[in-house]
Amino acid sequence: MARGSKGRKGAGAKAAKTGSAAGKGPAGRGAQTRMVHGGVLRSQFRETAEAIFLTSGYVYDSAEEAEAAFANTRPRFVYSRFSNPTVQMFETRMAQLEGAEAARATASGMAAVFASLMCQLKAGDRVVSSDALFGSCQYILAEILPRFGIETELVDGRDLAAWRRALARPTAAVFLETPSNPGLRIVDLAAVCALARKAGASIVVDNVFATPLLQRPLAFGADVVVYSATKHIDGQGRTLGGVVLGTGKFVADKLQPFLRHTGPALSPMNAWLLLKGLETLELRLERQCRMAKTVAEFLAAHPKVETALYPGLKSHPQHRLAMKQMKSGGSLVSLTLKGGKAAAFRFLNALELVLISNNLGDAKSLVTHPATTTHQRLTPEARAQQGITDGMVRLSLGLEDLADIEADLARALKAV
Repeated sequence: MARGSKGRKGAGAKAAKTGSAAGKGPAGRGAQTRMVHGGVLRSQFRETAEAIFLTSGYVYDSAEEAEAAFANTRPRFVYSRFSNPTVQMFETRMAQLEGAEAARATASGMAAVFASLMCQLKAGDRVVSSDALFGSCQYILAEILPRFGIETELVDGRDLAAWRRALARPTAAVFLETPSNPGLRIVDLAAVCALARKAGASIVVDNVFATPLLQRPLAFGADVVVYSATKHIDGQGRTLGGVVLGTGKFVADKLQPFLRHTGPALSPMNAWLLLKGLETLELRLERQCRMAKTVAEFLAAHPKVETALYPGLKSHPQHRLAMKQMKSGGSLVSLTLKGGKAAAFRFLNALELVLISNNLGDAKSLVTHPATTTHQRLTPEARAQQGITDGMVRLSLGLEDLADIEADLARALKAV
């Protein structure tokens, strides 16, 4: 057990011993089993639900044990900024679900994105990224990294020739998200990973829209996968969290030291909520995906909708590629209304059941206007390059009755 407590007496030793067996047991079983049983550490009280270890520090039986712990010759829990039993359960479960060797959790999805890049970059390095990114991801790539002397180049993620040209020069890391937020653009994972590997670059994929259940970037050649666990993994609008997954060597040599000394630690309470979210992720996502496809078909046929983008529809310009990489089209639909911002605002304001919120992957259906919310800081030219128009609306489907959601959308479209 890499980071567990192995003290000579008390609950810690029993928890670590039991957790090691329980954590490894479900790894070769089905995804739903892993999401329920993966990584469990039970204390001497033999609790059913995972325990919340709300502690900042841990007690040593001797000065020699403390010395060994800090020298890392006797792995155990030392300080909850470094590791915590509840957080470790979430990390182990996510690693088993993703098929990764190791994972580390962070306080938010953006902390995960930042850590996944900064832990392996230095001044003079170069990063190539797809240009269709969540607003905060674009801020990191285009504004924060250059402050540290790191060159960044953004390319159209759909254009393999653009990737090929950009990766003809030495590159330390590649970053991309697919499907993209909010335009649902698809990047050819296998092709881009192959190009990046030839360039000697580490490939980081933000897989938040697809989740580990719909797309497995590691299987296509990615080195690192990041998630905002705030989204589908929690799925109920309760908490923030993020996670970075990769090889054991990457996590131990690069990621863990960065997190340990910069401190974006996930709280044990949030880790517990995310563990509970994982238990129902497959059930929720299956329903959300079915709802999204049906709603996308309804919107695509509506006369007031200019375009309705959904990777699971044949009308999506990259449908074949999306279905080659993903098990289904996901839970989000991007639609463009005729009439620009005014039409989009009338539509949003007329909705009664679907809630205006910039979150996604929630049990409640949510909608936002990217041009004035998640991507408002971009210039009009940059938004246009990503396909974000004033009439675009991003819709995240929840768990309500389909008939109620379609009735709400139809009613709101009458106001456009």
